[in-house]
Amino acid sequence: MNSPTEDRRKHPRVEIDEPAYISTGGLSMRCRLLNASPQGAALEVPNPAVVPSRFQLMTEKDRVIRPCRVIWIKQNRIGISFDSPIAEAVSGVSSRDL
Repeated sequence: MNSPTEDRRKHPRVEIDEPAYISTGGLSMRCRLLNASPQGAALEVPNPAVVPSRFQLMTEKDRVIRPCRVIWIKQNRIGISFDSPIAEAVSGVSSRDL
């Protein structure tokens, strides 16, 4: 049976597990991108209390910057929503992975 979180998702998530960076106001924090879809992602962060509600996410691999906002926090994981859906060409998430 699907959890309530999975039922609310418009797009399936693709497991990624790669280093990324949260940045805002000239400061950055390393995090781990766990999974993503064109609409959002889940991140593992060292301390969710210091993550601002809106920030930019950049993956270490592709260096694409994605403006986003925090949707949920659970222990050291946060769920984010991208401010606008990401096109396949810039997201690093291809349709074959979805």
